[in-house]
Amino acid sequence: MLFKGVGVLGFHEYHTLSQSAHSEQRGQAARIAARAYLEHMGPTDEQAALYAAVLSFLDDSSVKVRAALAYELLRSPNAPRPVMFALAQDEPIIAAAVVQFSPVLLDSDLVALARKGTDKIAEAILARPHIGQRVCHILVQEQSRTVDEMLLQRHDIALPYDMLIELADRWCDDAPMRGTLLNRPDLPIAARFLLTERIVDALLGARIVRGSIQKKRLNRLMRDQLDKATTGLVAGDSTQEHFRYLDALYQSDRLTPRLLINSVVNGRLRFYVTALAMLAELPANKTEGILRAGTRRALHALFTRCGFEPSLRNLMARLTILARDAYLETDVAARHFVVSQLIGVLIDDHDGDIPDSLDSVFAYLNEQNVSLAREAARGVMASFCDEADHSASIHISHLRDERLALPAA
Repeated sequence: MLFKGVGVLGFHEYHTLSQSAHSEQRGQAARIAARAYLEHMGPTDEQAALYAAVLSFLDDSSVKVRAALAYELLRSPNAPRPVMFALAQDEPIIAAAVVQFSPVLLDSDLVALARKGTDKIAEAILARPHIGQRVCHILVQEQSRTVDEMLLQRHDIALPYDMLIELADRWCDDAPMRGTLLNRPDLPIAARFLLTERIVDALLGARIVRGSIQKKRLNRLMRDQLDKATTGLVAGDSTQEHFRYLDALYQSDRLTPRLLINSVVNGRLRFYVTALAMLAELPANKTEGILRAGTRRALHALFTRCGFEPSLRNLMARLTILARDAYLETDVAARHFVVSQLIGVLIDDHDGDIPDSLDSVFAYLNEQNVSLAREAARGVMASFCDEADHSASIHISHLRDERLALPAA
């Protein structure tokens, strides 16, 4: 019988080697038996004897011997599965290597190993080239940060929607894990929203941020950024995931008029269309058609189906019409113009007495008007000064000398 690196070794010599008192020699015998079994092409009784020899080394008291057996069988697709399954439950140094590298272990084996294994075994499972979703479910149930992080870093594994939502909910308060979650391209929109909310909370709680910006302004800035992030999560063609996300916003009272106005003002048409389609229980393409070209009556009918009260219906109809010809996604000046026009129309419609039902919306529009005006104005004067003729100057008659009203001025 011929062995690579060993040559011809008689069965009697092999038997003597396998019965040695020295673990190094028994380990050599284990490797010989394993290699002989993998390469055997002779009689069936000889193969059966070799298989029995391989099995016998599982009972050896020396970790070195069992490790030698595992080393020889580790990467072979022809290794006996019962032997590899047994080795996968051996000492951690052996088990982890077998679990990570043995191609003969089935997903069912990995499920069983994951259920009673340690973090080290879970990490070994996650280092395998391919892992089934059943195994992933078992691993997630352990609620180990290390294991969850390794799983999330495997972008080649398609994780189910519910699992990703669960992981986002579990680790939303852990900053590094938020980053790991947000790096996944398949992270559901609802999970991204949850993580974004937590990021805003973390920023609001950071001393360096709280110490740099006045509290009311900071809260307004964070709210505006969260609104933009919330509406920006719906892009491209409407999908079932978009509808699930918007339904979750609606059920949690987050799909507010303010958010709908924000989506229009910032040119987030897909969010606006999908939200209204969900509320009105209409197809997205029909809803989009009404918003793009429908008459005022058609718009009012759409908003009535959405459950908007009359004053809000009128406001949203006017906003929609104003926004039709503006490039709101990219043009800050256009956003400022639309919001300014809408405020003017509201004041005219109600003779300056804004209804109670629109108080919060009107206050929001005023805030947005100021914010957009400031954003649109940035750099305008500097550019004008750069381009002005050197002889040009600013003419004023005088500066007030009274300081009583504004002592700090």
